[in-house]
Amino acid sequence: MNDRELLEMAAKAADIEIEFDPKSNLHWLGNKFSSINWSPLHMDGDALRLAVKLRMTIDVGLWDDVVDVRAYGVERGYGMYHIRESGELEAATRRAIVRAAAEIGRQMP
Repeated sequence: MNDRELLEMAAKAADIEIEFDPKSNLHWLGNKFSSINWSPLHMDGDALRLAVKLRMTIDVGLWDDVVDVRAYGVERGYGMYHIRESGELEAATRRAIVRAAAEIGRQMP
C-alpha cells in the first residue's frame, strides 16, 4: 500500500472525511477549501488524534529504535492488529499508527 492508500484507509477506520488534492499531493480534512491539511505520517498531533480515536496502545522500545503499535478494532468487529516499525522513533511511531489504522480501514466495507 502506498502512502496515499494508507492515509485513505486510516481515515476510513477513524471515520474522518478527507479529500485528496492531486495538485498539492495533500489530504485535506473535509475538503481542500477548509485549509486544514491532514498528515498523520508527518504531523505528531494528527497521528496522536488518530491513535486516540482508535484506542491504540503504543510501546516505544527502550534500547532500540523499535515501535510497537496495537490497534484494537474489536468493538467495531475488526480484530486486533500489531504493527512494528523501526527507525527514527518519531517517524516510526507515526507510520506504525497509520499502518495499524489502515489495517482496520481495509477490513471495513
